[in-house]
Amino acid sequence: MPVPFSFAAPCYDRMVPLATGEVRPAGLDLNFVEVQHPRDVFDRMVRNGEFDASELSSSEFITRHVAGDRTFTAVPAFPLRTFRHGYIVVNTDRIKSPADLSGKRIGVQLYTMTAAVWIRGLLMHEYGVDLSSITWIEGRMDAPGAHGKPSVLIRREGGKPLANIEKNNSGKSLNQLLADGDIDATIGAEVPSCLWDNEKAPHIQRLFPNYKEAEKEYYRKTGIFPIMHLVAIRREVYDQHKWVATSFFQALNESKELVRKRTFMPGMIRCMLPWLREALEETVEVFGEDCWPYGIEKNRKTLEALVQYLYEQGMIERVVPVEELFAPVQEAPFVIH
Repeated sequence: MPVPFSFAAPCYDRMVPLATGEVRPAGLDLNFVEVQHPRDVFDRMVRNGEFDASELSSSEFITRHVAGDRTFTAVPAFPLRTFRHGYIVVNTDRIKSPADLSGKRIGVQLYTMTAAVWIRGLLMHEYGVDLSSITWIEGRMDAPGAHGKPSVLIRREGGKPLANIEKNNSGKSLNQLLADGDIDATIGAEVPSCLWDNEKAPHIQRLFPNYKEAEKEYYRKTGIFPIMHLVAIRREVYDQHKWVATSFFQALNESKELVRKRTFMPGMIRCMLPWLREALEETVEVFGEDCWPYGIEKNRKTLEALVQYLYEQGMIERVVPVEELFAPVQEAPFVIH
C-alpha cells in the first residue's frame, strides 16, 4: 500500500500538477498542504515537525546541518529562486555606489535569512564591499519589532563575532528608519514601502535602478541564479523509507517540467502577464532551455557559492561539500516493485 506522505508549500505554478494529483509520487499517498507564506511553512515544520516534507529556507537548513542537527534531510529541488539586486534600497544622499555601503548602518529583517546572505555575498564578491565594517539593524520592514528569532552567529577569530548586529529597538519600522535617515540602506526579502513615495522620500531609491540588466549580467558572468528554498524531509521518515527521497524528488521534477513545457505552448498565456511571450524569449536567451533546473550538478555553482557565503558571513563553522547536504536520489524514472 502507498505510504501516507504530507508535503507543505505554497502552490507555486511548478507545484500545481503535484497539488492536483496529475503527478503522483511512486509509492506515496501524497497530501499536499497549501500554505500561503513560506515563513509559516518553515515555522510549522521546524518547531513542530507537522509535515513529512516541506519547503524550507536553504540557509536555515544548511546552518542546522553543519551544526550537527539531523532532524531533516533534503532533496535537490528548489521551489524558490530570486535574483536580489533589486532588493537593495538606499538613501541616495549618502549612497551613490556599492562601495559607499562600507561602514554604514543597514537594515535587514534577519541577518541569517537566505535573501540577505545572497545580497551580502553579491556585494562582497562583485563589488568589494567590506561587510565587517557594516552595522546590521535587525527588525521588521513594515512595523516596529523583530521579524523573527534574532540571529545567532558562529564566533571565530578569538571569540570576535564576524558581524556587528543590533536589534531595532527604536519603535520604528526599518522602512521608517530609512525614510528618516536613521539607517542608510535596507536589504532582504522585501523592499521598504518608502521606495514608492516619491513625494516624501525622493532620496530613497534602488542601488541598482536598472536591476534587471544587472541581474542578467551577473548570471552571464557567474552562472548563479540564487536559490532561496529547498525541499526538506523529516529524517525519521527518510530513515524508515529511504526510497522516499527519490520518489518525491522525481515527482517534484516531473511537476516542474510539465509546467515549464506548457508555459511555452504557442497561442496560450498561462499566467496574467500580457507580455509573457516576450519574457519567455528573453529568458531562453539568457538561460537556455531550462532556467529552473533541479538536481545537484546543474546547480553546483549556486549551491557552492551559498555554502561559501554562509561560512564567510559567520553562520557555519566549516565549508561542506554540497553532496553532504542532500539525500542520494536517482534522477531516472523510478518504480517500486
